[in-house]
Amino acid sequence: MTTVHDFKATALDGTERALADWRGKVLLIVNVASRCGLTPQYTGLEALQRKYAARGFEVLGFPCNQFAGQEPGSAEEIRSFCSTKYDISFPLFAKVDVNGDGAHPLWKHLKEEKPGLLGIEAIKWNFTKFLVDREGRVIQRYAPTDEPSAIERDIEAAL
Repeated sequence: MTTVHDFKATALDGTERALADWRGKVLLIVNVASRCGLTPQYTGLEALQRKYAARGFEVLGFPCNQFAGQEPGSAEEIRSFCSTKYDISFPLFAKVDVNGDGAHPLWKHLKEEKPGLLGIEAIKWNFTKFLVDREGRVIQRYAPTDEPSAIERDIEAAL
């Protein structure tokens, strides 16, 4: 059975990372954007990261420019924005597509494992979130408008 741990992704600094590096951790995988109305969710995501990291939790952010061009910056611009505006400590990856033929294989897997409402796999907008258990299985999918604090109970149950 394929799990999240079977995939690799390019980190924001250009190095390839195996998601198996996070084996044994509960993950919240999110497609993020710097110029979105939902961008303030970075505050909540970072709060979850800081609250639960010691218990084996990690947020993984995947910038995406597929929704109204809301992540147009370079890797350095994204890093700078996230560190100066939101003091992000969780890992960020290079920009990916989450929909269409060019969708990153990890995101194809996430969508297949947990389709959205009415069984529609496509990611609707920035800040769609996937909760993944310690074995790399997708537990739940959350809508872009679901605030990070609203999924805290599910994170605690997974931990």
